[in-house]
Order: sequence, then C-alpha cells, then structure tokens
Amino acid sequence: MGKVIVIASGKGGTGKSVFVTNLGAVLALRGYSVALIDMDMGVRNLDLYLGLENNVVYDVSDAVSGVCRIKQSLIRDKRFDNLYLMPSPPHRDDGNITPLHMQVLCDKLKASFDYVLIDSPSGIDDGFVLAAAGADSAVLVTVPEYAALRDADMADSALAQLGITERGYVVNKVIGEVMSAGLAPTVSEINEMIKSELYGFIQYDENIMIAANNGVPIVCKSDSYITENFNNIADRIIK
Repeated sequence: MGKVIVIASGKGGTGKSVFVTNLGAVLALRGYSVALIDMDMGVRNLDLYLGLENNVVYDVSDAVSGVCRIKQSLIRDKRFDNLYLMPSPPHRDDGNITPLHMQVLCDKLKASFDYVLIDSPSGIDDGFVLAAAGADSAVLVTVPEYAALRDADMADSALAQLGITERGYVVNKVIGEVMSAGLAPTVSEINEMIKSELYGFIQYDENIMIAANNGVPIVCKSDSYITENFNNIADRIIK
C-alpha cells in the first residue's frame, strides 16, 4: 500500500508545482512508482513542467466521473520507468469532484503506486480541502517572506484541522546572503512561525526555473548540488 502526500502552500508564487515535479522525479529515479495528481484546477502547470502538455487527453475530473478509466488518465513520463501524471482539467471544478471522490481515487492509486503526490492549489479554500481529502501526510512549500510564512502557518493549522498529523515544510527560493544580512526572516524566526517539521531549504537558482520552462525536472542532472539537496529533503519526507 502506497502513501499519499499533498503538497500545499499558503500563497501563490512559492514554487510549489516545480517542487512537486522534482520530488516526484527524485522518488522515481530511486525506483519508486510515483503518480502526480494536479489538483490546481483551472491553472494546471504540472504537464508543462514535465513537458507532457501535448500528451494530455483525459484528466482527474474524467477519471473520477467515469468518463475514462483511472489508467487512461495517467500519462507516463518516458524518461522514467515509473513516473506518471494525472493532469488537472483546464477549467475550475464546478463541484463534480467531492472529497469522497478524492478519497476513493487516492485509495485506488495507493494500491498501484508507492507514492502519490497531490499538487494542491495555493491558499486554504475549498480546492485545498479537496486536494487534501485523501492525503496521509502533507508538505508545505513557502518562501522566506513574512507574508508567505504567516500564510504557511495558517495552511499548516488548516491541515491539522483536517486530521493530517504528519506535516512538514520546505523553504524555497532562499538567497543566503539576504538572509545572513538580516534582510529576510532568519532560520529561528521561520521555525517560530511554522510549528511543523522543517524538511529543508532550497536555494534560489535560476537553473531550476530554466529547467522547468523546458519541461525537464532539474534533478535529472544527477551531479548538481540542487539534486543532492532535493534528495536530502526527500529522505526527510519519506522517512
């Protein structure tokens, strides 16, 4: 039986979706079977970040409504033996997908995959609740800005209220010199603002976004410090 991890953020612009693609790729490169579900309905991005936008036929809405079988909605990334994407519909959900649908979908996927990563919409509205419905654990992606950290703490509290006890967070787009100069929240301040477990920091590097814009997870470059860091973060998430 696999594990479902919802990846969330208190606000937009934290790099959550790029993080999802790279975490999924790291796990797939380790030999795990991984399914990514894009629940950011209406503004789907995972297909672009994986370079699979031309392969989309069915989406998560089709899978839960019975328009297609679950297997038909999963797009295999041929660069990996065992990484699949279930895209988001190109329009916002009108209520056709319920939390019960998500629970059933996640239970079925857990029977076939080691890890199911759900890309949640940013914020803590109904879409967030829907994305987290079938999750066993959660990872929050934030950035070293006071507003983002406050929103991440609110999202962490919301996840706790949904009954998800295994929670942690990643601080993305960190510029060490800015933090060291006291021009951004310090590590101790961040730890005080968010009560869940810190999984790690990701340094700001334009190569991460360049790779994403080309539809390639940057962790495919095995000898970079970025890949090593993602692997360390993955170790803490799946421990």
